[in-house]
Amino acid sequence: MLPTGARLRTRSEFQSALRHARRLGGPTVVVHLARDGSGPARVGFIVGRTVGPAVSRNRLRRQLRHLLRERLPRLPAGTRLVVRGLPAAAGRSSAELGHDLDALLGRATGAAG
Repeated sequence: MLPTGARLRTRSEFQSALRHARRLGGPTVVVHLARDGSGPARVGFIVGRTVGPAVSRNRLRRQLRHLLRERLPRLPAGTRLVVRGLPAAAGRSSAELGHDLDALLGRATGAAG
């Protein structure tokens, strides 16, 4: 589980992060990374109905949350990250999702700023 203060929770937090973010897409996820320079890194997840029934969506959200817990300390302070799960992610293993996330986060943090 992510630390409580590390999550984006409200609609306005998501909208603000998405509005000011650099967007990078992969085969299974899309990451929106914004930096506002202060506070801890915070993460939010979007998994739409196109992914599948509620069981599939919740499973994917749990997988992504677990993977981001390990990667959160590597994000710069003040980062706001929104991870959008795509339909192709529903059948993927955690290792495959982790590889996709690492690739996108590496590109986003190296190029954003």
